[in-house]
Amino acid sequence: MSRSSAGFVAGLTAAALAAVGFLAYQASASAPDSLAKRPDKSPAASASRSPKEKADPTAVPGRSGTGERVVYSLDADRVWLVEASGKVRNTFKVTPGSVDPAPGTYAVSSRSGSVTGTDGVAIEHVVRFTNRDGVAIGFSAAVDGSTPKPDPSKKTGGIRQSRENGTAMWEFAGVTKKVIVVP
Repeated sequence: MSRSSAGFVAGLTAAALAAVGFLAYQASASAPDSLAKRPDKSPAASASRSPKEKADPTAVPGRSGTGERVVYSLDADRVWLVEASGKVRNTFKVTPGSVDPAPGTYAVSSRSGSVTGTDGVAIEHVVRFTNRDGVAIGFSAAVDGSTPKPDPSKKTGGIRQSRENGTAMWEFAGVTKKVIVVP
């Protein structure tokens, strides 16, 4: 390689590096600040965020349908009773059984005022909407008001709620009421 071509290649390389550096600067200058920082997940940082920055844990999940329906989030262990207008009538935490329903759209298939659950506990206001692995899945309230974690060695499909919330579910979710299960 001659001296002049080596100098030419070195000049092109320097120009290319300068152009890449300039473009990187332009890109970083126009990027939003939120991309430049990793979110701080410490409790102190969470407490200092404005209400707009916090997600509302009681907001109905996206892609959970429209109209009057029961929405059940597997990840949040939460239920929403949603009116036809889209307004949330009630929302509350639940304790799932050991067998979860698959995400999807269901309808209330049967109801029972009071029975014994698959775990042997007396329950009331049972609202069933599907079966999985031979286990009936539905919402219920223990007569004693308990909501214990299920025994993983037993197949249980009862999604337990407080007695108060069980009454709200019973009054809202008649047979054929739409039930949307989201991840």
